[in-house]
Amino acid sequence: MLPMKLHQDRLFPSDPTQRAIARRLYELIANLPIISPHGHTDAAWFADNMPFANASELLLVPDHYVFRMLYSQGIALDALGIPRRDGSRAAVDPREAWRLFAQNIHLFRGTPSSLWLNHVFHDVFGLRVRLEARTADLYYDHITTALARAEFRPRALFERFRIEVLATTESPIDSLQHHAVIRSSGWGGRVITAYRPDIVVDPEHEQFSAALETFGALTGEDVHTWTGYLRAHRQRRAFFAEAGATSTDHGHPTAATANLSAAQAGKLFERIVRGRASAQDAELFRAQMLTEMAAMSLDDGLVMQLHPGCFRNHNRELFERYGRDKGADLPLRTDYMHALKPLLDRFGNEPKFRMILFTLDESTYSRELAPMAGHYPALYLGPAWWFHDAPEGMWRFREWSLSSAGFYNTVGFNDDTRAFLSIPARHDVARRVDCAFLAKLVAEHRLDEDEAAELAFDLAYRLPKQAYKL
Repeated sequence: MLPMKLHQDRLFPSDPTQRAIARRLYELIANLPIISPHGHTDAAWFADNMPFANASELLLVPDHYVFRMLYSQGIALDALGIPRRDGSRAAVDPREAWRLFAQNIHLFRGTPSSLWLNHVFHDVFGLRVRLEARTADLYYDHITTALARAEFRPRALFERFRIEVLATTESPIDSLQHHAVIRSSGWGGRVITAYRPDIVVDPEHEQFSAALETFGALTGEDVHTWTGYLRAHRQRRAFFAEAGATSTDHGHPTAATANLSAAQAGKLFERIVRGRASAQDAELFRAQMLTEMAAMSLDDGLVMQLHPGCFRNHNRELFERYGRDKGADLPLRTDYMHALKPLLDRFGNEPKFRMILFTLDESTYSRELAPMAGHYPALYLGPAWWFHDAPEGMWRFREWSLSSAGFYNTVGFNDDTRAFLSIPARHDVARRVDCAFLAKLVAEHRLDEDEAAELAFDLAYRLPKQAYKL
């Protein structure tokens, strides 16, 4: 069996001067509490505090970073025990699914998933040999046995990871019952929600019509009228805020916004609810709703996040069989400069409005996003997201945004993950990369080391708290 060791200088520069500076900076922030203001972990884990079932259910099944790589090499999702869209699952022994994963662990060499997984194996479970085919059962038994112990239950891990606050993401038709259980339990962990209205905002969402009916039933509003529909959103946003939400999140195909008159918006909405909308109508409606959500954020103070530029569920066959979020969401070329202008014309200069922009199109960092965030008081630049949350992507993000936006128009790091145990690993990677980047600036005499130390603290802790009003 081959040994596994996490090098203390991983992700630090090879240059000795810069490496020494990066070490000193990292020592100052390595053990700071984790602020996780945006993600997709399951609130039920912390409400019920039940043991995770086994290694496969914890580390393989929920993590589309992992199973999308295996799928790309021809490994069927059924063979990995991934749930289907109808709720059924193939009759697969989770140990066999883990063995299949272990046999193909070489596929992850050099990837960010490898960094995160090895951090989990080494630091969380104390494993000191590499995962491979011949250690598959050792890993499975070690992890699964550990998960039965009290110190590996969700709340205990939350505390062990030094998570100060963790935000999940729910739709407007979610009852938030798990959040209510957490709040009433007496446990001190802070798990909050975020308002993600896509299911009742996107007319092309496959559940839009049914969700709209539920939306109306929950709020008691006539959601088939434009004014009733907007009142329903305001009501649910207030409900989410009472449950701890400080932000909204919007996963639109594009960053398009619109500024229609009330009469125009009403006519558009009538076409939407009657099922007479064209694809152009659907895009215009999503665009108008971003502006409407911005208006509501100005009123209720919820921070607005926009995650556009993604061709979701690109693999039609996979979507039809397994549903959403199965690793088939792919980057799109995205325009922000023109697309956001209608919204910014109304709210870009409002000091009480805050909008955090993300991108899957890296080419927009230096050309559009950083210059916009470096100008408009309302705009902040979100960190590298999805395919670009690798060390190289994090470095490019800093390099391409620094000259126009600086550091203080960015919002630190968020992990945006469904894989709970990867949270400390992902934050550790971000902290190491930021320290490496700052070390280069110090070595080039662009920053004094005391300034870099303050920046390292701000990027890891203060900026996300401030940006998300935490």
